[in-house]
Parts: sequence; structure tokens; C-alpha cells
Amino acid sequence: MLSETELLYTLALQRVKNLGDTSAKKLIRTVGSAEGIFKEKKHRLLKIAGIGSLKLKELSIKDQLPSAEAELHYIQQNNITCRYFLDSQYPEKLKHCLDGPILFFESGNIMLKNQKIISIVGTRKITTYGSAFCKKLIRDLAPLNPVIVSGFAYGVDITAHKVAMDNGLQTVACLAHGLHTVYPKSHKKYVAKVAENGGFITEFWSDDPFDRSNFLKRNRIIAGLSEATIVIESAEKGGSLVTADIANSYNRDVFAVPGRTTDTQSQGCNNLIKSNQAHLLNSAADLIYMLGWELENTFKKPQQKQLFVELTTDEQLVYAYLQTKQKEVLDTIALECNTPTFKMATLLLNLELKGLVRPLPGKLFEAI
Repeated sequence: MLSETELLYTLALQRVKNLGDTSAKKLIRTVGSAEGIFKEKKHRLLKIAGIGSLKLKELSIKDQLPSAEAELHYIQQNNITCRYFLDSQYPEKLKHCLDGPILFFESGNIMLKNQKIISIVGTRKITTYGSAFCKKLIRDLAPLNPVIVSGFAYGVDITAHKVAMDNGLQTVACLAHGLHTVYPKSHKKYVAKVAENGGFITEFWSDDPFDRSNFLKRNRIIAGLSEATIVIESAEKGGSLVTADIANSYNRDVFAVPGRTTDTQSQGCNNLIKSNQAHLLNSAADLIYMLGWELENTFKKPQQKQLFVELTTDEQLVYAYLQTKQKEVLDTIALECNTPTFKMATLLLNLELKGLVRPLPGKLFEAI
């Protein structure tokens, strides 16, 4: 856990223009601390790979200290929790994102450790179809107790938060502004209940003005926190498609709910499915199967493998490969076994049904 001094310097580092989270992490890991970075000679920092003079141009504690001290005071006065990327309480899945924030702020009663986490995003103009699907999906998933992450916006976001709470699930709202305000203002009535049943996460400071450009940074946290992102409805262009793209870049599973070709709010989802950027999602069962959730309890119990399982030549090849690698992503298995991806998916399913392979999050497969 960060000391008050190190938190102050980390806040100052977070405020340095042109630096960015990826470079800031590299500096901290190399030097050892945010305080050490400000005290190190710049010519030594420039020797670090990927750190150029432009990124260090505004690295001055004198320039950053006043605002960092003001924000630290706000954090302490409002009992805000800070999550530092090297702390054990920093969300595990977000920790694996190279561009995840070095520091973010949290309020409420959020518990993400050892939890099943999914993100649900979509249009602000949710239809009756989208609303009904969202409600049924979360209700059907409720026995598995997943955490529902979204962006607290109109439409799909707030629907997902409300339905999660109605079903006794934890929900996390990722904000594109500081914890000092609420956007949209009409959602202020949900703040207390969300805080009680989960909470709020943001990397923005209390003096950051609300700006629509913040949504992109917010969306990467939504995608990074979870093992899967679900797009329930989206027009041909929209922020939820950006979130889906980010999730794919993190090698996370993406699901999209199909709709009629004539429905404007289904065009984005249909395009994701058509371009193989998302799995088609018809029901909770599809999600449970693809993420391997249904099988977890089964595989925790000692099981005797079926003896004398009959395998085809292709199945034998794939199983032998996975026994060597233990676990691997679908595309790599297909490439290494010189088999088309669509055919490999069928082979892996057959091996799973025979009790020899199981799917894992992130399109991974593992030999049992």
C-alpha cells in the first residue's frame, strides 16, 4: 500500500503531460518509485528504452506539486480509496493491460478479487428488445454471482446496473469524470444504491472538467476489468464498439446480441458478429459455456478420466499438442496444427465433450 508521500508523488506523475500510463509504469518499475523518478537526473531517465525527451519535458515536481497536494487533500477528506498498479488490491485483470492506469480512485464497497466479472455496454437509446434481453441475461446469470461492470450512462449502462442490483449482484460503474460529480445528473438518484451494492471507479481528478474525450479512457477500464465484454445494442457507430475493440486488443472475449438487419440499434452488434470480432450471444447459456463457468465446480472435484477414449487422427494431434503446451489460444492451436480455425473449433469442442480439454477465458484451451 502506498505511503502518503509516495501517493503524492504518484499523483504528481499522473499529471505529467505527454507521459502516459505505459511510460509511467516503465519508469516506476525501472527507478523503483514515483518519488525516485522526480529526483533522478533526466539524462539517466532518457537512457530507459522508449522514454524520449518529449515525455520528460514537463517532469517537474515544482510544477506538479500544488495540484497533487490539493488532490491528495480531497482524497483524504472524502475517504476515497486509491488503487495503485503494483498493489495486491489492484484488479488482477486490469493489471495485465499495458495501458491500464497507474492509479485510479474508488468509492463504495467494491470487491473484485476472485470474482467472475463481465462488462455490459451498449447504446444510450436502448429499445424494448435490448432492455428485455439485458434483464433476462443478468437474471439467468445471477446464480453464478457475477460482478456487472458498466459506464453509468443512459440506456444499456444504467439498465445493467439496475438489473444487477435488483438481482442482488455487485455492480461497478466506471466514470468519465471525477468522483466529485455525477453524469448524467438524472442518475444521481442511483448513486447511493450503487455505492452500497458495489461502487464507482475513475482515474479522473476532482478538478478535471467533464469532457467527452474522457469516454475513451473510461472505456478501456470497462474492458480491462472484466473477462468478457457484452454489447447488447449498438448503432453502426458508437462508444460501445470502441469498448469491444479495446477488449479484443486485450485478448478478452467479446459477445454481441444479434438483431434484425433493419434495426438501427442492432447494426453495430451484427457487424461485430459478421466480422468475427464478437461471439453471437443468444442467451446466458452461451456466455456460461464460452467462459467455462458452468464447468468450474465440476473440474474442482477429482475425476477419473475416461479410459480408452477413441480419438480421430486430427483429435490426437490437437490433444498431443495441448498436452505439451498445457494451454494455448485457439488461433495459435490452429496455426501450429496446420488446421483452419473453423475446423479447429469443432475439434476442440469434440475433445471437450470427451473430457480431455476445457475452454478458459480469453479464447484459451487447456488439456485436462
